[in-house]
Amino acid sequence: MASGTADVIVVGAGITGCAVALELAREGWAVVVVDARQTAGAGATGAASGIVGFHHRSHEAVAAAWESCQWWTRWSEHLGGVADDRGSAHYRRTGGLVLDTLDADHSHVLGLFDLVGVPYEELTADQIRARFPAVDPSAYGPPVPFGDLGFWRPAHGELRGYYTPDAGYVDDPQLAAHNLMTAARHHGARFRFGETVTMIRRTAHRVAGVRLASGGTIDAPVVVNVAGPASDAVNRLADVTVDMRVRGRPLRVETHAIPAPCGFDLDEGVLVTDHDLGTAFRPQAGGLVHIASIVPDCDPLDWARDPEAYYHAPTEAVYERQAYRVARRLPGLTVPPRPSGLAALYDVTPDRTPVFDRTTLPGFYTASGTSGNAFALAPVAGPMMAELIRACESGHDHDRFPVRYACRATLATIDLGAYSRLRSPTARRPAHVLG
Repeated sequence: MASGTADVIVVGAGITGCAVALELAREGWAVVVVDARQTAGAGATGAASGIVGFHHRSHEAVAAAWESCQWWTRWSEHLGGVADDRGSAHYRRTGGLVLDTLDADHSHVLGLFDLVGVPYEELTADQIRARFPAVDPSAYGPPVPFGDLGFWRPAHGELRGYYTPDAGYVDDPQLAAHNLMTAARHHGARFRFGETVTMIRRTAHRVAGVRLASGGTIDAPVVVNVAGPASDAVNRLADVTVDMRVRGRPLRVETHAIPAPCGFDLDEGVLVTDHDLGTAFRPQAGGLVHIASIVPDCDPLDWARDPEAYYHAPTEAVYERQAYRVARRLPGLTVPPRPSGLAALYDVTPDRTPVFDRTTLPGFYTASGTSGNAFALAPVAGPMMAELIRACESGHDHDRFPVRYACRATLATIDLGAYSRLRSPTARRPAHVLG
């Protein structure tokens, strides 16, 4: 027995799912969002670092990050002025300092900045010290496991870096998802929480809707899989993985928050991405420093078999390696003896790039593999997916002729083929923050 109908079902109410729902509802689609949790952004989104940075390896990734930044800084405008009773998430423009290895060549990334229009400055070690006195620009890398004899090796040189003044972070990622949900509801989208999808229903020719664990069904000719760490499981339910060269896997990741040293508060601190030591950190309200990671090669990857069953508390091993790496970069930092922070699962692809694409099942789309770094893309991910769905539902062959998205703020053009399930990625660790 059908328990509802819609034009589109969005599976997942994280930051990207809510962004997709808002954009489709704005365009007049009847949208139903289904999520197993009890509110928007309660999964990986709620544990995100909220970081907005631009140092990516491709034109599409830099252009998408720069476009999204414009809307994070104009969040109320992006929401169409719709007010949320819980308040509004805010973008804190701390600026971003990228410290690389001694032999790094920044020319490729900075060339992309020039092409896209991202402002930046190249800084020497002395300029870094003068601008950010709390940060030590000495070279200590490459990263090694905590407990290795080389972990505390003395400095063996000085690092250069580059600074992007517009980088920063969103202060409450879960509230940002709630803001998007509120705006989507304003345009008619319906949200059904506490509901797990157990079947993707189909006809002989296309998707037909979903079946829920509660026993009901929802009929719709379009389904969008935005289920985060459960995305691959939902793709398997739809039987659409056969041609996918890129698939996500749930990876357990921790972030930590500890008291910040003098000179690294919200007024003086900066978002630091540190390839030399394999870490990333930023100031946080309450006199804290928020610690994430770029997951260097020496660190083990904690893949989860079941996206619903994993250890939620921070562990001593991850806490020590992440916190003590930051202590090398912030000499004034004192590391408390007991772990503090959050653990979550992120949906990670081999090349750390999302899959925003159609599938072999007409009407079934996926916005998956967001890899913990795509929180920042939410303001552009919704419009990009809506553009893709609109084109494919009108008969466009996206596999042969990828849709191109025209950015609304920066006027850049993004080739959505960069996010294809059919691309051939090279498995590698991220060049950006995973947290």
